[in-house]
Amino acid sequence: MRARSLECPGAVREGPFRECATLSGRLARLSGVETIDGTTQFVARDGARTLTFAGGTEIGRRYRANFDVLHLGDDPALAVVADGMGDSEGSAVASRTAVDVFVAAVRAAAPGPFGPAAIRGAVAAAQRRVRAEGARLDSLTGCTLTALVPDQEGDAWIAQIGDSRAYRLRDGLLELLTVDHTAAWLGTLYGSYPADSPQAAAARYMLHRYMGHPDSPEPDVLNVTLRPGDVYCLCTDGVAEQVSYERLGQVLSSGDHPREMVTALLADTLDAGGRDNATLAVTLVA
Repeated sequence: MRARSLECPGAVREGPFRECATLSGRLARLSGVETIDGTTQFVARDGARTLTFAGGTEIGRRYRANFDVLHLGDDPALAVVADGMGDSEGSAVASRTAVDVFVAAVRAAAPGPFGPAAIRGAVAAAQRRVRAEGARLDSLTGCTLTALVPDQEGDAWIAQIGDSRAYRLRDGLLELLTVDHTAAWLGTLYGSYPADSPQAAAARYMLHRYMGHPDSPEPDVLNVTLRPGDVYCLCTDGVAEQVSYERLGQVLSSGDHPREMVTALLADTLDAGGRDNATLAVTLVA
């Protein structure tokens, strides 16, 4: 397993994945930083809820490098995944730049009221930087971006652009909260071709919204509640396209620690052939 571009403030350890638990707002640490089975973790709570974050990335068997980026942060608490388009320098630069700029913008906005305007502003700032990098490289420079940002009111904001995804398991039901911004999604939704057809397979790579797009399209922004027992999962298409809905639901409803869910799902992507980089972040609400 080869991993790159992993971040988790407070967990500065090299390895296939890192994991931390925290909560936006005023933090009270319940346990010190510790390492378990090659992962780093800590838990924090504000008296109302505890959020446990775990994340990982897998290079797979096809590409020479990992063009996905994962960020888990505690200042403020957030999870972000990005998937570079293609396998060139522009792919790596886009995903790294998009995540760094988005996170910096969220941090800058976090001390004040936080809502959809701040999320859109963070994505817009990242769009501008990715487009500037594309002009410098003069090559395809684009990526997806999906983020979960808890607020201090007991809710969370999800930002989505591209074809990475956000799922939620609640009361045994696994729901896909986002839509793919691809021709395949539209073609399947409106009956142009079956989801398992060659046409749909080809259209999967035709994105009409992504970071670095010349028209700087806006993200979808969703507000979700955080209820005890909820499990949120952000993932790139390397997970969504290689792990079935049924298997994803089985793992997320297992009651295992999020660290173990990440391990199991990354192993599943390899068992399915490892045809793509695969990255996910799991958040358990308690």
